[in-house]
Amino acid sequence: MGEAKWYVVHTYSGYENKVKVDIEKTIENNKKLAEQILEVRVPMEDVVEIKNGVKKTVSRKLFPGYVLVNMDMNDETWYVVRNTRGVTGFVGPGSKAVPLSDAEMKPLGIHTDNVTIDFGEGDTIAVVAGVWKDTVGVVQKLDMNKQTATINVELFGRDTPVEISFAEVRKLG
Repeated sequence: MGEAKWYVVHTYSGYENKVKVDIEKTIENNKKLAEQILEVRVPMEDVVEIKNGVKKTVSRKLFPGYVLVNMDMNDETWYVVRNTRGVTGFVGPGSKAVPLSDAEMKPLGIHTDNVTIDFGEGDTIAVVAGVWKDTVGVVQKLDMNKQTATINVELFGRDTPVEISFAEVRKLG
């Protein structure tokens, strides 16, 4: 058994969730595949839309027409994914699927390495790098997948939530 990596699968537009569900159903019906195809994701982002003067937060597909699959690539898993209804192929040259690198995965909020942190919600932290360097704030929220902490920063006289990478902060006290 090889090492599972993330692959990008191209789908018909609008079929992303259907492809995700179909691959997950196939895995459910074949326990051997469950050890080889670990996760299927349709990357989403929350966007604030203003319609008729009303602000509304909606989830939107980050990459319409694409699905991410974390799997151990072999003939069987390739065949299962490639022959799922709505899939047009893997992203890569010709019919060869190319896995995403760790650098390509980072902006998607998917991390392969587990990070341990010495602070939690309610703790005061100092930002030691990046745009908010030398800012001190109280952790409001932690996102372990994205490896970010949300702190309130005073901006234009009001508290504004800011997301900061774990790598850019240290605990005070």
